[in-house]
Amino acid sequence: MIRGAHNFLLVGVLVGAGAASAMVGSAQATPSASSDVLGALLIEVRGLRTAIEQMASGTPRVQLALGRLQIQEQRVAEVVRRLDTARASLRELQMRAELEQQPWTMMMQEGLNQQPPADPNERKAMEEMMKQMKANRQVMAGEIQRLQTEEAALSQDLANEQGRWSQLNQQLDELERSLTRRPQ
Repeated sequence: MIRGAHNFLLVGVLVGAGAASAMVGSAQATPSASSDVLGALLIEVRGLRTAIEQMASGTPRVQLALGRLQIQEQRVAEVVRRLDTARASLRELQMRAELEQQPWTMMMQEGLNQQPPADPNERKAMEEMMKQMKANRQVMAGEIQRLQTEEAALSQDLANEQGRWSQLNQQLDELERSLTRRPQ
């Protein structure tokens, strides 16, 4: 938008300069019309000056808004990356927890209760393994809880950052409209 308005303004200046040259040339040819031509030329030059000043005052605002929008886009991308990482970790941990909940672990516990191994060392090893599996499930449950909380917080952060991005985008739209409404 800015380049288009700048190009339009530049074309306007060039056309105005060409018209001014033509008017000056015709004014020299007809001395009686020279005051009318000079007055019209003066009005045109003042209009062009006003348009150039308006465009020049809008450029820093546009650059600032674009810079803010780019920074906000980086923030959104970073939150999306973190959210994707948290979700992947959560899925992986949930799959591992499901594996630990498979029937074979339950069957192992039942087998230990129904037919204790003849070897006391084997029974002790199985009991220790069951205790370790139970501790692992508790650790995983805590980690799943933590990752779910992190995922929810990151989802909220993403919504907030996207809201800020939308606000900045609306400001740019308003700025664009205000620049295009100005008289040329």
